[in-house]
Amino acid sequence: MRIVVGISGGVDSSVAAYLLKKQGHDVIGLFMVNWSEKDGTCTAEEDFEDVKRVCDKIGIPYYSVNYSKEYYDRVFTYFLEQYKAGRTPNPDVLCNREIKFGPFLEKAKQLGADMIATGHYARKIEKDGKYYLAKASDLNKDQSYFLNQLSQDQLKYVLFPLEDIEKPEVRRIAKQLDLSTAEKKDSTGICFIGERNFKNFLKDFLPAKAGEIRDLNEKVVGRHDGLMYYTLGQRRGLNIGGRADGNGQRWFVIRKDLKNNILYVSQGEDDELFTDGLYAIKMNWIPEKPKEKEFDCYAKFRYRQPDQKVHVTVLNDSEIKVDFAEKQRAITEGQYVVLYDENGLCLGGGEIDKSYKN
Repeated sequence: MRIVVGISGGVDSSVAAYLLKKQGHDVIGLFMVNWSEKDGTCTAEEDFEDVKRVCDKIGIPYYSVNYSKEYYDRVFTYFLEQYKAGRTPNPDVLCNREIKFGPFLEKAKQLGADMIATGHYARKIEKDGKYYLAKASDLNKDQSYFLNQLSQDQLKYVLFPLEDIEKPEVRRIAKQLDLSTAEKKDSTGICFIGERNFKNFLKDFLPAKAGEIRDLNEKVVGRHDGLMYYTLGQRRGLNIGGRADGNGQRWFVIRKDLKNNILYVSQGEDDELFTDGLYAIKMNWIPEKPKEKEFDCYAKFRYRQPDQKVHVTVLNDSEIKVDFAEKQRAITEGQYVVLYDENGLCLGGGEIDKSYKN
């Protein structure tokens, strides 16, 4: 079987490609360039050098493809729109749906691929002609959260070679093979931003408008640099500091008033940060929309969060209401709620539109 592996220059995709080659498949490495800028730490040139070294070592051909325009049009434009609207988007989820399992899959088919593979920690299960997404064996690294928007057509053609392997074993295999990526640290955050200053990056694309920071009694306690730079529950970077009239506890972002350009904060873990439920839009069901209008399951509202018990009400084809068994802190508009059953099967996910209190 010919398999095209999305190879990033990281240890996970390197080992995924090796394992498929070891199984006797005809493996091709395909490296994606999704951002054309050269500054920052996410440098495509350095990563592609690692790709070359890895592919030469394990004996597979490799190609590079540039999806910078597709990424800008399909992911980054939306990213900016969301920030303009005062939300906090998750471009990694969109990138998977729109790029890694979109144009990438099309290119792989042009190369004669029967399947594509990635270094994601997730599991695919086929049953009765339908494709299910589930958590990986290594729950510490499970990335099914980021794959919640995949369609049946996309899941049909993907393999996850690391689904049953834990991260320490991946590192061990890479070291044993003397791969250049064996000790390479995992990438974090959004690739096109890298580890540079997020605020400086964003203001190159969106005009910032400074304004007042107020407490919940409408008292002005500071100035903000632009609402887009802050997210719900944030406590760092507020530059309020200790105040003689304060209670000595840390300040947290409570909400944003876009109309009046005001950032509201409070000291301590204020009740304002906790909500009873949420509404989600643009729901993607895996493998299909449930027949029940209401059901109990588990949910994550951010990556690496422990599963939370919830009650889901299906409002229509694309919207759901989610009631929490226990109040949740800092539910953030623009992020994703991802649903799971008790066995770790991903039921799908949707964009958080708003949270509410009973």
